[in-house]
Amino acid sequence: MPELPEVEALASFLRERAVGRVVARVDPVAISAFKTYDPPPTALAGLEVVGVARHGKFLDLDVSGLHLVVHLARAGWLQWRESLPPAPPRMGKGPIALRVHLDDGSGFDLTEAGTKKGLAVYVVADPTAVPGISRLGVDPLSPEFSEELLAGLLSGVRGQVKGVLTDQSLIAGLGNAYSDEVLWEVGLSPFKPAGNLTAEDVARLHVAIVDTLRGAVTRAEGLAAGKLKAEKKSGLSVHARTGLPCPRCGDTVREVSFADKSLQYCPTCQTDGKPLADRRLSRLLK
Repeated sequence: MPELPEVEALASFLRERAVGRVVARVDPVAISAFKTYDPPPTALAGLEVVGVARHGKFLDLDVSGLHLVVHLARAGWLQWRESLPPAPPRMGKGPIALRVHLDDGSGFDLTEAGTKKGLAVYVVADPTAVPGISRLGVDPLSPEFSEELLAGLLSGVRGQVKGVLTDQSLIAGLGNAYSDEVLWEVGLSPFKPAGNLTAEDVARLHVAIVDTLRGAVTRAEGLAAGKLKAEKKSGLSVHARTGLPCPRCGDTVREVSFADKSLQYCPTCQTDGKPLADRRLSRLLK
């Protein structure tokens, strides 16, 4: 799933390529992706793209006061093309959910791979009208995200630290991949109760969150949209590296699988050498 660094990179890319251009045409393709219907996506035609923003994992194109807001979910992506074909995509065929034509012939497709559809597209006058945006917590790259604020978030909720870090109503934009990286960086079990963290744990966790996300954003700066996935993968130390050696200690990276996702960790670095039970109801390591 695209997380804060990738969505921020897409926003930066679109600021360079799309801002100042007029939307020539919008082709809605996958009706299931559209979560709002008034105004319709076609209402964007003839309007200028005046800004691009990010809200957590949401991408927001300001088109003369109407906002095209996108959540890419697990398998969605934005495919930029310098020259789009004039014929509209066929509905129900292929991965394209939406095509946006700009006045210079360029534009982009919103695509989604696989059969489980989660891509969400909204056209609204106010981005906060999108339920997922209205409930977002603090952005971890904002000045408001202090060590003290993180301590309050962790002490104020019950649950495992992995779940707390990925709760978008608490911390906006941090997801499965980068939370794995952060927890590996500080040597914490993903199943450790958030309320049991010491002040030192919180301090190190705060630094790791900010540094990990800023580092990923920096690596993605200036990259074309099509290269962002590869850059993300190349920068990961444990996430999606099951069976490979830990880059810090050499132990084998392990995995815990759930119904629709998995997490990765290093036993030596994070769980005192003990493997976590690979089932949904694994107990916390104390």
